[in-house]
Amino acid sequence: MKQILVAFDFSKNAIKTLEYALMVANKTGADLSLVWVDSTSTPDNMLNIDHELRIETKKLFEEILPLYEPKLNKGKIDVILRKGKVYTEITNTAKMLEADIVFAGTHGVSGFEQFWIGSNAYRIVTNSPCPVMTIRGDFDLKGGISKILIPLDSTSETRQKLPFATMLAGLFKAEIHLLLLYNTSIRVIRNRMKTYADEAMNYLKSNDISYVFKEIEAENIVSNILQYANDEDVDLISIMTEQGSTSGGMFLGPYAQQIINNSLVPVLSLQSKRND
Repeated sequence: MKQILVAFDFSKNAIKTLEYALMVANKTGADLSLVWVDSTSTPDNMLNIDHELRIETKKLFEEILPLYEPKLNKGKIDVILRKGKVYTEITNTAKMLEADIVFAGTHGVSGFEQFWIGSNAYRIVTNSPCPVMTIRGDFDLKGGISKILIPLDSTSETRQKLPFATMLAGLFKAEIHLLLLYNTSIRVIRNRMKTYADEAMNYLKSNDISYVFKEIEAENIVSNILQYANDEDVDLISIMTEQGSTSGGMFLGPYAQQIINNSLVPVLSLQSKRND
C-alpha cells in the first residue's frame, strides 16, 4: 500500500476518520492525502466567494495539520482542494493519485452532521476506483485491528474480499473470521458455497493468517452479519459492493448499504471484478 486518501470536511466524523487512516498509514508506510471539495454552486459574478472560501479552508487546514501531522511516522500530510460534486471529485482524486484505499466517514442511521461526508458515503463507495473504508463518527478507535470479519455468500465474487483483507491481517497480525451464510436449501448452491469457503481457508493458510470459520443458517443476512460482528467483537467488516445502474448512474445495492448504515465498526467495501 503506497497511497491513502481521506475525504475530509472538518466534521468530528472526518477527524475520527483521519485518526483511523493515520493508524493504517503508519502500519503500511503509505503516503497520506486529505481531499476537501467545495461543493457550493456559485454564480459567475460571485467568484470572490469561492476565493474567500478557499482562503478560509486553508486556514482551517493550517490549524488541523500541526495537530495530526506529527502522528504520521513517514512524510507529511498532503492537502488537495477541489471544486465540484463531492463523490466525483473524490473519485477523480483517487484516480489521479492511484490511491490504494479511500477513507470516508458515514453518519449511519443515528444522526446527520451538517457536512458532506456522510451524505456522500454511498456514492464514494460506489464510484471509487479502489477499496473504501467507511467509518462512523461514534466508532471507538481502540488503536488497532485484531479481528476482521469476511462474510461469504453464494456469489463467485465473494472470494475477491480475501487478498486485501489478508494484507491488512498480515500487517496488524489480525485474525480473520470467515462467516459462511447459508440462505438457501438448494443443495448444489450450498455445496458451491462450501467450496468457496474451503478455497478461502486454503488461501489464508498459504498466507499464514490465523482464522476462524463459522457456518450459520441465515434468515436475514445483514442482521446475522452484524450480530456476529457484535458477538465476536470484530474490528472490521469486509464486503463486496453489489451495484446496480439507473439512467442517472450507479447506485449501491441494499445489502451493502444496510451493512454500511448499521455497522458500528468500520466497513471495507470492494467493487466486484467480473469476468464476463
